Amino acid sequence: MNILISDELLNGTITNQFEIELSENTITAQELIELRVNSEVESYNKKQTMYYKGLVDPTDAEKTLNGFKMKNQQNIDAEKQVYIALNAFQKNGFFILVDDKQIEELEQRIVLHETSKVSFVKLTPLVGG
Repeated sequence: MNILISDELLNGTITNQFEIELSENTITAQELIELRVNSEVESYNKKQTMYYKGLVDPTDAEKTLNGFKMKNQQNIDAEKQVYIALNAFQKNGFFILVDDKQIEELEQRIVLHETSKVSFVKLTPLVGG
C-alpha cells in the first residue's frame, strides 16, 4: 500500500509531498518516522543532488528555500538521521497528523488506509525572548 506524505506549515501550506510504500496498514509512529527518513536518505544517496529535502537537516548542510544545501556531496548516514528525527519528535520539533488527528507518542499504533492523509508539521522556534 502506498501512502501520501505531506510536509506542511502551521497554516496548512504544503511544502513537500511524496509517497512511501507500506507492507502493512498498521504501524507505530516510530516506524513511520524511520520509514520516511530511510526513504529520503536512500533517495538522496542514489542521486547525490546538491539539495537534500528531508524531515531533519543533515550535519554539514545549510538550510535554503530549496531544502538543505549540502556543503560536500556525500552519502548521508540514515541511522543518524533517524536518531535525529526521533529525538526531534520527542522534543516537539515537529508533529504528525494522521487523518487530522495528532499522533502524540512514538509507540502509538496508527491504522492507515489508502486514502489516509499523513502530515508532518514542522514547528519553527521563536526568535528572541
